[in-house]
Amino acid sequence: MKRFISSALAYGLGWQLIGTLLGAGLITGIRALMGLSVTDRFFFTEPAWVLGGFIGAISFLFGSGVTSDWMKWARGIDTPEHHEDHHSGWEKYVNVSLDHKVIGIQYTIVALALISIGGLFALIFRTELAASQLQFLTTDMKLFGQNGPQLYNTLMSLHGMIMIVSILLGISGIINYVVPLLLGAQDMAFPRLNAFSFWIAVPGAVLLLSSLFLGGFDTGWTGYPPLSARAPVGMQMFFLGVFVAGWSSILGALNVIVTVLRMRAKGMTAMRMPIFVWAAIATSLIALTATQFIGLSFQLVMFQRLFGMGFFDPAKGGNPVLFQHLFWFYSHPAVYVFILPGLGVISELLPVFVRKPLFGYRWIAMSSLGIALVGFVVWAHHMFTSGMNEYLRVPFMYSTLLVAIPTGVKFFSWVATIWNGKITTPTPMLFVLGGIVVFLMGGLSGPPNAIVSTDLHLHDTYFIVGHFHDTIFGGFVFPFFAALYYWFPKATGRRMNETLGKLHFWLMTPAFFVLTFGMMYIGLLGMRRRIVDYDPALGIDSTHLVLTIAGYLIGLSVVIFIYNFFNSIKNGEKAEGNVWNSRSPEWQVPSPMPVHNYDQPFEVISEPYDYGLEGGSPYVKFSEPESGKHQ
Repeated sequence: MKRFISSALAYGLGWQLIGTLLGAGLITGIRALMGLSVTDRFFFTEPAWVLGGFIGAISFLFGSGVTSDWMKWARGIDTPEHHEDHHSGWEKYVNVSLDHKVIGIQYTIVALALISIGGLFALIFRTELAASQLQFLTTDMKLFGQNGPQLYNTLMSLHGMIMIVSILLGISGIINYVVPLLLGAQDMAFPRLNAFSFWIAVPGAVLLLSSLFLGGFDTGWTGYPPLSARAPVGMQMFFLGVFVAGWSSILGALNVIVTVLRMRAKGMTAMRMPIFVWAAIATSLIALTATQFIGLSFQLVMFQRLFGMGFFDPAKGGNPVLFQHLFWFYSHPAVYVFILPGLGVISELLPVFVRKPLFGYRWIAMSSLGIALVGFVVWAHHMFTSGMNEYLRVPFMYSTLLVAIPTGVKFFSWVATIWNGKITTPTPMLFVLGGIVVFLMGGLSGPPNAIVSTDLHLHDTYFIVGHFHDTIFGGFVFPFFAALYYWFPKATGRRMNETLGKLHFWLMTPAFFVLTFGMMYIGLLGMRRRIVDYDPALGIDSTHLVLTIAGYLIGLSVVIFIYNFFNSIKNGEKAEGNVWNSRSPEWQVPSPMPVHNYDQPFEVISEPYDYGLEGGSPYVKFSEPESGKHQ
């Protein structure tokens, strides 16, 4: 406990609290001098909470020490080019490190923590929905200044955004850990910026969660005005948390792009890069260029609330539909930020466990860029019922359907890779196959939402909820688990328990199919999304009960995974050598990975996925150690 209290994380959280109080106190003092009210429902006034939250996030960064080198440079003090970690064991992960592997694991741990919190929120409101009428989230219940239905709205809304932030962090975790290893680089191009990108996400997550305790909000995860313009002060913390966390995506994406362009091993041409690197590049291009729009849309609502500006207020000449255009211009491409790395994981792992070359490598690589490009011209399919100009509906319908082409390229390539392969099914492969099937269900349920005539009826029903969960679970969650099981031995030198891993898969997968098919079924029967109660006359009480049980089974499977994950770090079977018989360079060196990755540089001499070919060359060739160098 003493070592945790002295960690960068503890110092950062302490300084965030101090900074929040100082910032809120500053605004409170100014208001007192101006003769304005200085207290409100949640002690401080809304402007005080907003400035306090922002100053608190900045204070976290200085308190954690992630900006120390930059501050020294500003004062003319030199620092070492590389910092060796002075901590060992778990302490490395609660302190600032410049090692991309440590940062990747830090991202992953925080992502798992947020997934657990978001999942817990889902189980709470899912339990309320198990039967019609209010069960325990009643109007008489009071918690955090909210009654039961209001708390339902907050938990439902936070579930969505917390899960989205956790996915972004999970993606960053995989990319940070794996991409430099696949490229043959010692680290990311900008190690200090890499650390900063992680640590700025932590106060963002804290701000996001604080919205629960400051009155919550009732807008759903989208934060649409006019609801968001008059929600409690928790709405502002929601906006500010996403705004701060967005910097993590932007700066991390910049780092990935530079790393791939400048730090590839000798002989690694564009068409010899591992396919996951292509997915990382496509993802980073979207994150770098589009994340600003969600930050802008939320910032404008913040200013409308704080300063009375009328961006989205029709009474002042504003237009609430403008918010939706800004929001979805990021938030639909963001779906591809979620799924492109997951599809990259599927393409990366599939040849390893099928023992065949990846079919259509170039097509898969280009399809990732194609999805990224087309993803920028489909945003308004979320707005067919919004009241936007009708003549815009048809072009957005066609552009949305166009996304099926590069996505279909991936599916046909995966099927061709599997065809006549010598398939083995350890836990990572099970999650790869599960991801393919679940994402296919998301893809097949998508066109009805993309076609104007059917979307007008399906919009705001549980059919949309089922489709979205299929897309995200198939495109990210299943591949995320596959990646964790696959690269866990590389990170720790131990393997996760296969029996528990397969129990995790076989609990989660059928339960998930029941959940999403059930959601789409009740949506077709008229069940609206984002409501705390529903009409018993719909006759869907028993279906909701089944969906709730399925949700708990998914939660149980994740608990099994988390136990397996942390228990295997110390007690797992030792992983020696190339445990998956992979051609990839990181598996050609001992596990866990050495501090500086590769003691000897390597050269790419053949194709990355030439599995099962007679007389085939290895993918990489390591240079001979220098004479007399200690091994």
